[in-house]
Amino acid sequence: MGRGRRFLRTERALAATRISRKSPLANAGAGANPEHMIRPFLTALAATAALSSPALATHDPAALREQALTDDVAWQIVEDLTTRIGPRQAGTEREAEARAWAAARLKAMGFANVRIEPFAMPTWVRGEEHAEIVAPYAQKMIVTALGNSASTGDAGLEGEIVYFPTFADLVAAAPASLSGKIAFVDHAMHRTQDGSSYGAFGTARFVGPDLAAKKGAAAIVIRSIGTDNNRMPHTGNTGFSEGVTPIPAGALSVPDAENLARMVKLGKPVRMKLTLTPRNLGEQQSGNVIADLPGSDPDAGIILIACHLDSWDLGTGAIDDASGCGIITAAANLVKQHGQPRRTIRLLWAGAEEVGIWGGKAYAAAHGSDNHVLAMESDFGADRVWRVDFKLPEAAKPVSDAIVKALAPLGIGRGMPPAGGGADVGATIAAQNLAVVDLQQDGTHYFDTHHTANDTLDRIDPVMLRQNVAAWAATLAILANSEMDIGPVTP
Repeated sequence: MGRGRRFLRTERALAATRISRKSPLANAGAGANPEHMIRPFLTALAATAALSSPALATHDPAALREQALTDDVAWQIVEDLTTRIGPRQAGTEREAEARAWAAARLKAMGFANVRIEPFAMPTWVRGEEHAEIVAPYAQKMIVTALGNSASTGDAGLEGEIVYFPTFADLVAAAPASLSGKIAFVDHAMHRTQDGSSYGAFGTARFVGPDLAAKKGAAAIVIRSIGTDNNRMPHTGNTGFSEGVTPIPAGALSVPDAENLARMVKLGKPVRMKLTLTPRNLGEQQSGNVIADLPGSDPDAGIILIACHLDSWDLGTGAIDDASGCGIITAAANLVKQHGQPRRTIRLLWAGAEEVGIWGGKAYAAAHGSDNHVLAMESDFGADRVWRVDFKLPEAAKPVSDAIVKALAPLGIGRGMPPAGGGADVGATIAAQNLAVVDLQQDGTHYFDTHHTANDTLDRIDPVMLRQNVAAWAATLAILANSEMDIGPVTP
């Protein structure tokens, strides 16, 4: 999540859950290993559901929840998407292949009105990527270009490193003080369950290159915006202000950034040779894949549920965001199996999220007059849902209470912050003052893998994935069938 696309979503305070202290989940948010804590609980719950084999009661949230704990539709979607298509960078042939695959899959599953809605967007692609310290301590380093980075040219460029311990130190640097030099921002990100550190530390990537360019830097390298400690650098989008000439911008793996910081602290001038050769291809086509589960009452409005289909090119986009597409689709499919809901549920597999939320903006522009009432998104990996946040009309409190009750057996408690939605539904939420429900996933380990070559299927735990689907299915069953008004929300 590109986000500063995730900035608003992740800047939320932790809230206490309503789990009994006797529950093995009670302390999962306080330093415990969430995978260790949740797996026995969910495995036992899934086994109970399998043994009881409950009859399908029409949109009974408990029945859907239990069925989801033995359902592997989400896993099959993620497995197929990451295996058959793989990386899906926006505006490329691979993203186009993914759209065709997604439309065919949704049609085969029985969703209605499946279509691809194309749009044009500027396209940047990666080239060669090399970094090495040439003096005084000759060593190669692992680097990857940030989206929208300029090229160094095939010959690369060489310059003296100017060290900034934090982004604030770069902000404080004098104008033109970096002329001809390579800025290095060593801005370390830390783990948080709610992912809030992404907004706090991601500024080094979001706007650091633009600021360095304004101060005359020839290039910039940053410590990867991630919480891992391996030599897999984290890419992600950056941007340059109008009138600012883009400069080469790369992210060093965390161990390489730490090594470079140690070199600088030895007191001698450090010189780096950086080679990044990305290209801008101009306007290319991306698109959204949209499908409906039609409701019985057109006047009751549309519940918009979203994920994004594109990914960065380094990995196969499993946690970001094939898992989200699997989760929302499997949940809607379960609702479909239990009969026609009152409200229409619309699936948006958005294109070109990583490079500027182009799909979400295009959807809002094309569907601004559609009768949406509420929006939800899954775009934070596949670890367990631990909290549910709401932005609903005051009169709809019985709806939120019913959702909290249905989610409690999954170890999910009510949060205090208002729900904000996700990047791909943000423009539609803002335009129509939509109600929002956020099923907050545990982000403790998300930024170990985010935007790296490690974003692959093995990073997803099937038990955790099913818990997500169970939470979504129960929530959608309640929202789609409530006789109460659930949105929009009066500003």
